[in-house]
Amino acid sequence: MQGTARSGDNAGMDSGAEPILELADATLVRGRTRVLEGLTLAVARGEHTAVLGPNGAGKSSLIRVLTLEARPRAGENGAPPLRLFGQTTWDVAELRTRLGVVTGDLDAGFGLGTSRGRVSGLDVATSGLLGSHGVFAHHRVTDAMRRQGRDALARVEAAHLAAKPLAEMSAGERRRVLIARALVTRPDALVLDEPTSGLDMVARHRFLDTVRRLAREGTTIILITHHVEEIVPEIGRVVLLRQGRVVFDGASSAALTAPRLAGTFGAPMAVEWRDGYYHVRVE
Repeated sequence: MQGTARSGDNAGMDSGAEPILELADATLVRGRTRVLEGLTLAVARGEHTAVLGPNGAGKSSLIRVLTLEARPRAGENGAPPLRLFGQTTWDVAELRTRLGVVTGDLDAGFGLGTSRGRVSGLDVATSGLLGSHGVFAHHRVTDAMRRQGRDALARVEAAHLAAKPLAEMSAGERRRVLIARALVTRPDALVLDEPTSGLDMVARHRFLDTVRRLAREGTTIILITHHVEEIVPEIGRVVLLRQGRVVFDGASSAALTAPRLAGTFGAPMAVEWRDGYYHVRVE
């Protein structure tokens, strides 16, 4: 791989930028297993970051920490193990307005227990203002809220899905309206967990183009994945995670090398950079 400058390699953290995420010596235990071990990580506003690691690295546990579903233990120094936007305590509903999250579990479970045929794309997007999985009879939805839902759909080029039932959408269309749902509150950051899982080549390409545009428009992207090919050129920082620990944290060009990826994933690899993306082959 040649030493050509990569897109985003100079996108370092602005020392004056507001912190979005701060983990300090955080440990998370599930049963008898430490799924996160002394994890220290900070992401500032505008610092598009990918967290990359194999299955079992602790990525899902990290998502649960960010959504306040799991509370990590403090380290020996007693410092707060988690701060989001500089705060140690949050009302979950308020946090959702600043940190949008789209996960595979959300996609798989969205609308379950209801009739997906009655949940439209606009319902999905607008429901982000309600903290619900759709808009239902007991909800009071104003015209202004509907406009916000339509604006969010337009941001991800999904305005044409406003009236389409969720049950009739493709996987790519569902993922797009779920991102609109996460964006409807105009959050400061968007957390994406394995975002192209289940998408075909065309849907994957369109989805990643949407992520790139959102990054350029100013929404901070935090991508959590085990697919190197999901790391868009706007992401200038990559954190490599293995067995609940950070094994490398730095510029994408320094992280996405054959030796570092081999050490993280436990197999020899060849890495190629082409058209702004990294491509990996297991050898």
